[in-house]
Amino acid sequence: MASNANASSAWRKVWTRRGPIACLLLPVALLHRALMAVRRTLYRNGTLKSTRVPVPVITVGNVIAGGAGKTPVTIAMARQLQAEGWRPGIVSRGYGRDSSDCRAVTAHSTAGEVGDEPLLIARTLALPVFVAPQRAQAAQALLAAHPGVNVVICDDGLQHLALARDIEVCVFNSDGIGNGWLLPAGPLREPWPRKVDLVLYAGNPPGGQAPQFSLQRRLAEYAVDAAGRKISLASLRGQPVHAVAAIARPEDFFAMLRERGLTLAQTHALPDHDDFREWAAQAPGDGAVILCTEKDATKLWPRAPNVLAVPLETELPSAFFHALNALLKRYDQRHGFQIA
Repeated sequence: MASNANASSAWRKVWTRRGPIACLLLPVALLHRALMAVRRTLYRNGTLKSTRVPVPVITVGNVIAGGAGKTPVTIAMARQLQAEGWRPGIVSRGYGRDSSDCRAVTAHSTAGEVGDEPLLIARTLALPVFVAPQRAQAAQALLAAHPGVNVVICDDGLQHLALARDIEVCVFNSDGIGNGWLLPAGPLREPWPRKVDLVLYAGNPPGGQAPQFSLQRRLAEYAVDAAGRKISLASLRGQPVHAVAAIARPEDFFAMLRERGLTLAQTHALPDHDDFREWAAQAPGDGAVILCTEKDATKLWPRAPNVLAVPLETELPSAFFHALNALLKRYDQRHGFQIA
């Protein structure tokens, strides 16, 4: 499993420049670009249909392979919209789950049933969350079950054109657009720049015409155990700590733990969305301090209840929410829509 995580890291190195391996893969990337263009044309001319729901849809996604921090952005956005009087609902594909139906996500769901990211959202926010392979089906089911919802946020759906969207938010991590080429020669899922409404980025601005806003990510100053109790990270300084992560960029989590002054005796980098079955059988013994991400805790706690989860805090600038509110107001004016 760790070898898969290492392979992912190796690919990211290939995608930072237009070197020999990237150039060798460029013809495949050009074919990818042509297929993407055909698909978009089919949606644009109506050959392939997009389903529209009767409330504004905000899609949060990325154009690069691997993690960009979309789910923490979705959570931060939903919290702010709720504070402003909106009643959000959230839909997702539920990547990595064992089921393939359309269903509601509750705090009592399992990651195998609904996916680790939707489960994290449901446990973090007191909001309706639905998953389905077709996000339009999830949105329709959510609105049928919760008719008071007046804005839908689609977590990770930028390329899922079957659900019509009113606002697109594109998220970038610190790698930006890498070498600027499409998969597999580069990290891009589709050409950039492309038309979106708002951009959030860590690191350097990725370019393009949309308004761009820098986001801040940091680990909380505490970890949480399976019972919900908080443990200060400062209290763990000076003792050996094990860290495990099954996310797209595990090394970022390890680096942030070190920035908090922790001594990492061992790190365990697993593939994104790993189920931890193999790792749990070889986990450090009793008494070891083991830290993981909140997303990983949704799968780890049933197997290793002694593991501590460290929340990731994502801060979006107020200017981003001003821009988002302006776009929602424009939707109001077009459709005669009211928040209340």
